[in-house]
Amino acid sequence: MEISVLGPFRATLAGVPVHLTAVKPRKVFALLALQAGEVVSVAALVEEVWGEHPPRSLQTTLQTYILQIRNAIAAALGDDGTGAGLPNGAKSILVTEPGGYRLDVHGGMLDAHEFDALSSAGHRALDQGDWAGASAYFRRALSLWHGRALVDVPCGALLEVEATRLDQSRMSVLQRRIEADLRLGRHHELVGELSGLAARHPLHEAVHEQLMLALYRVGRRSDALTVYRQLRRCLNQSLGLDPSPSVEQLHRAVLDSSPQLDVDITVPVTGPQLARAN
Repeated sequence: MEISVLGPFRATLAGVPVHLTAVKPRKVFALLALQAGEVVSVAALVEEVWGEHPPRSLQTTLQTYILQIRNAIAAALGDDGTGAGLPNGAKSILVTEPGGYRLDVHGGMLDAHEFDALSSAGHRALDQGDWAGASAYFRRALSLWHGRALVDVPCGALLEVEATRLDQSRMSVLQRRIEADLRLGRHHELVGELSGLAARHPLHEAVHEQLMLALYRVGRRSDALTVYRQLRRCLNQSLGLDPSPSVEQLHRAVLDSSPQLDVDITVPVTGPQLARAN
């Protein structure tokens, strides 16, 4: 089974979609998919679907949802599953366990797991100073995304936590990819991307730091200072805060045209890392 959660929720068996349209069975299926290979307790499924107000018939209703998911899997299998090496058909994929259920993908793939593996490879490359390798791994990881995680699933409490975690991980990987590209001297091509990110995330200090650095390195020092002033104003108006010490240090470095801001792969390039270099 191939499962996608980095955007719309999709599941396929040998290229055949597993069709589920009802909201609550899709929530159950999504939670099982995110924890593929692990037992998801009945209590967790109940919390996701009904929160603090489960119906009296929750056991029967949950079993009905499980049956609907198995029927959708069976329809995708196209037969009793024996032709796919699954003697118990859909029950070999959605397995009943003591106290819960387990989704067995049988050698398939969850795109969130692939994202994590590629991201980890990118982090290792970055730590080893392989900026080109890091950028390539991070780009491959980010290419798996097609919108917000589980964008078409009305998430309950548990799925919302997972979707938020995945989205935050995506943003972190994006920042690391940009860091690798900055180290590679790709400042001109980064200015537009970073400008868009700064507009969408007006309080995200790390994005603004990277934008300031890219602008400075393409000869737009005054624009870099304008980015700082805009960030400072947004932080003051929205949160009553001043920029972090690393942003302030980068601001002073831009004002002074510090040689530390020149491209040099032997030293870190973002604001927080500049602070550690001194």
